[in-house]
Amino acid sequence: MTDESRPLDGAALDLPEGYEISADPARIDIDRVHRWLSDDAYWALGRPREKHERAVAGSLNFGAYDRASGEQVAYARVVTDGATFAWLCDVYVDPGARGAGLGTALVAAVRAHLEPLGLRRILLATHDAHGVYAKLGFEPLAKPDQWMALVFE
Repeated sequence: MTDESRPLDGAALDLPEGYEISADPARIDIDRVHRWLSDDAYWALGRPREKHERAVAGSLNFGAYDRASGEQVAYARVVTDGATFAWLCDVYVDPGARGAGLGTALVAAVRAHLEPLGLRRILLATHDAHGVYAKLGFEPLAKPDQWMALVFE
């Protein structure tokens, strides 16, 4: 079993009962994740399917799954060079699975998966989930004036 196909250790992640988290890209339900993001996630509304597929193909992908049904109930994606930097994005929990700590457990699993790489930083952007990420050590940028963005609209 490869690192990607092995479920991540739920006990160490305070994972709610009945769920498992995996970094196996073959388990990602591309249709479901695209629907979640393009129809319901403020940062990805209207994202074309082709663009979504390219994003998934070029990223590390994490899913949370209901153990009983095998159904995917959450998703997170990481863009990284695997050595110095990562960007955590597209974190989404199905509305029916929210409120049990699954999002926090998913981000903890991502962090644990990336930790051995010795990255200098993991960045993310959020409009409304600062508290979730703060529990896991994320902080506002210390020197935001040093960061810039090139935005294509």
